[in-house]
Amino acid sequence: MQHSPGPADAPFPAEATDSLTGLLRRDALLAALERAATPEGGGGQPFALLALDLDRFKSVNDTLGHAVGDALLRAVGRRIRTAIRDGDAAGRIGGDEFAILMTPPAGEVSASALAARVVELLGRPFLLDGHSVVTGASVGIALYPADAAEPEALLRCADLALYQAKQEGRGDLRRFQPALRARAEERRRTESELRAAIALGQFELHYQPHVELDGGRLAGFEALLRWRHPARGLVAPAEFVPLAEETGLILPIGEWVLRTACREAAGWSDPSLVVAVNVAAAQLARRELEGQVRAALAASGLAPQRLELEVTETALLQDTATAEATCARLRALGVRVSLDDFGTGYSSLTRLRSFPLDRVKIDRSFVSGVATEPESAAIVRAVAALGQSLGLRTTAEGVETPTQRDALSANGCTDAQGYLFSEPVPAASVDALIRRIADGRRAQDDKAIAA
Repeated sequence: MQHSPGPADAPFPAEATDSLTGLLRRDALLAALERAATPEGGGGQPFALLALDLDRFKSVNDTLGHAVGDALLRAVGRRIRTAIRDGDAAGRIGGDEFAILMTPPAGEVSASALAARVVELLGRPFLLDGHSVVTGASVGIALYPADAAEPEALLRCADLALYQAKQEGRGDLRRFQPALRARAEERRRTESELRAAIALGQFELHYQPHVELDGGRLAGFEALLRWRHPARGLVAPAEFVPLAEETGLILPIGEWVLRTACREAAGWSDPSLVVAVNVAAAQLARRELEGQVRAALAASGLAPQRLELEVTETALLQDTATAEATCARLRALGVRVSLDDFGTGYSSLTRLRSFPLDRVKIDRSFVSGVATEPESAAIVRAVAALGQSLGLRTTAEGVETPTQRDALSANGCTDAQGYLFSEPVPAASVDALIRRIADGRRAQDDKAIAA
C-alpha cells in the first residue's frame, strides 16, 4: 500500500494485497470494513464505500492482449491511490472491479466528490506499451450505516449503485437508493423464472410477414420470441431479452429459437417463403453458431436459402473480424444474412460494403415519418439507393399505414413489414395468413383488370 495507515487501514501482510495492482484483496478490504464499523475503527461513525469498474476493459483485452490489459490494471491502481485520502483503503475485488473504503467520518458529499475525482482520473487516456488506451469508469456509492450495517451487505449496495450507473450510460456515478434493492430482487426472480422457462419449454414463436412493395407478394416471415409466463401470460421480448443477454441465457434461448423456427417453417404450405431469425451478439461471437445452423437445417429439412439470420450493428461491432468471418461462412452455406435496425447504431456505409449481407432493414424510427418528414424520407431514399447499388434488398420495419407504404415504395424501398400487413401470429395461424395475403393479392389483381 502506498498511503498512510488509518483507522480502517492498519498494516496488512503482503498476502493481503493483490499482486498485480498492489491494492488490497477482497478479503482484506472486507476486514477493513469490519474494523471501520467497530468502536476502535471509527466508533460507528458514518463512512462510505465506493464500488467501481472499468467501462471498456474487455475490449482492451480482446484487441490489445492480456499483457496490455494487465498494464492497464496496474495503471488504474496507481491512479486510484493518487485519488484517495490518507487513511482510506482501496482494493481490487476481482477482474476490473475495485472498491474504495472512505474511513470515518465520511458522508454523501465527500463520497460524491471522491467518486467524481475517480471518474475524471480514470477517464483520462493511459499510455501503455505505445498504445493510447481510453477506458473510463463507473462508480457506485453506499453509506454506512444508512444503507447497510454489514460489510457484505454494504458492498452489495455499492454494487447495485454501480450497476445502475453502467445501465444509465457509464462514465458516471450513482448513489445507492432503496429502490435499487427491490429492482435487484426482481431481476434475480426474473432470471430464476427464465431458467425455469428454458427447462419447462415456456417459449413460443410468433411470425410477422414481410411483403414485396412491388405487387404485394408475401416474401417471408420474421420469427419473434414470446414467453408464455404461467402468471403473467404472454411476455414480449423487450421485457426479458436484455436480462437474458446479460446473464448468458440468450445462448440456449437463441439456439432453441433457431431450431424451432427452422422446424416450423419447413411445414409451411408455401415452400418458397423465407424465415428470418434474430441472432444475438453473444451468438454471433461464438464459433458454435455455424454448427447450430447446420444442425437446425439438417434436422428440419429446411433449404438453407429459406433461412435468413438478422444481426444488429451492435453485434457486428463487438468483434468485427469474427462477425465478418462468421457471416461469410453462413452465406457460403446458402443462408441469407440481414442487417437489422440500420441507422440506430454506429452506422457506417463502409459496413454495408464490407460485410457479407443480403438485406438491410430500415428502423421504424425513420419509417414513421417517411411520408411527413423530409429528413426521414431522405434517409430512407439514401439507404434504398445504396442497397440497390450493392445488390441488397431493403426492408422497412414498423409500417402501419398505406401512406407510409406508398412513400416507402416511392423512395425505392423493396420490402416492408408491419401491422399494416399483419400483427405477429402464432405458428398455428401462419398458413391461414399465407392464404389471406394471397387472396388479397388476387382480389387486387382482379380489381385492376376490371378497371
